[in-house]
Amino acid sequence: MKTSSETMTLAQSVTDTLRAEIMSGQLAPGKRLQEVSLSERLGVSRTPLRAGLHSLASEGLLEYQPNRGYCVRTLNPERLIAIFDLRGVLEGLAARLAAEKGMSASNEAIFRDALVRADAIMALGALRASDREPFGEINVQIHQIILKTADDVMLEEMLRRCRNTPLSSERNVLWHDFSWVRRSHDDHYRLLDAILLRDGARAEQLMKEHVHAVKLQIKSELESGAKSSSM
Repeated sequence: MKTSSETMTLAQSVTDTLRAEIMSGQLAPGKRLQEVSLSERLGVSRTPLRAGLHSLASEGLLEYQPNRGYCVRTLNPERLIAIFDLRGVLEGLAARLAAEKGMSASNEAIFRDALVRADAIMALGALRASDREPFGEINVQIHQIILKTADDVMLEEMLRRCRNTPLSSERNVLWHDFSWVRRSHDDHYRLLDAILLRDGARAEQLMKEHVHAVKLQIKSELESGAKSSSM
């Protein structure tokens, strides 16, 4: 018999695995999750599996329907846009706090290293499919360093909930438009400068504009998709 701590560890593993599959699109919106097949695939009993599913439902990634079980929450365009509005406010606050508190030399070094790796991708002058995932990871690292520097537990928790929505995560980069990706990369340079100058107001405004630009791009794509499907 497994101890309660072992069960909790397995539940966390289930949560992390399924969250990653949802965020990557492997588990598509509307997909119904069958406990028996999931239990077999993940190699866990029903107890940690149900704990993981409950946790993901509380994050808003899954939806529970009585007598039918869990399914991946369907993407709602209005909800997604609202989440980006909230993210802009929260990430702007994180940037301002980071500037006001000051970034450590070690975090600055990590930030600069991420910029250099992104520079190498941008220097190609074109977007390769093979670079999309590495660039997404760079993007995650930069936003996480800013949040780490802000050092606010409640803010971190609220942002985690916002980011745990497909297309809202900073891992998702709109990879078909080089000029947009270039602008996003340049934003990171401007953000670092403002943070190092301890200019909280500037850092906050830059981050709000950065997130707003993503929102406009995704909103445009969603509207274009809706028009195409109605033709």
